[in-house]
Amino acid sequence: MDKYFEGLKGVAITVCDKEGNILDMNTTSADVNSHGQKIIGNNLFDCHPPRAAAILKDLLENEKLNAYTIEKKGVKKLIYQVPWYENGEFGGLIEVSLPIPFDMPHYVRG
Repeated sequence: MDKYFEGLKGVAITVCDKEGNILDMNTTSADVNSHGQKIIGNNLFDCHPPRAAAILKDLLENEKLNAYTIEKKGVKKLIYQVPWYENGEFGGLIEVSLPIPFDMPHYVRG
């Protein structure tokens, strides 16, 4: 994983291919998702319950974006799953998970 992504403390980044195989993850992602063990080469569908696996399958099949928030252990996080492309061809998904404040300002800019 690029040194810049490793330096994002508290931000988990996971990259998968279009079949759901994990291609890369930063240390924070490994700590959060696999207890410090990088699970590169494993498939996302093997480590998600059926409901989440169905959502991931839809994202991969339809090259869709998915964004939502969660709360776990008193921390609110933004989960942002976005398609990535190489030379114009769909490559898979990148998931970014980052802590956010519970009361976060929102600005409308024009």
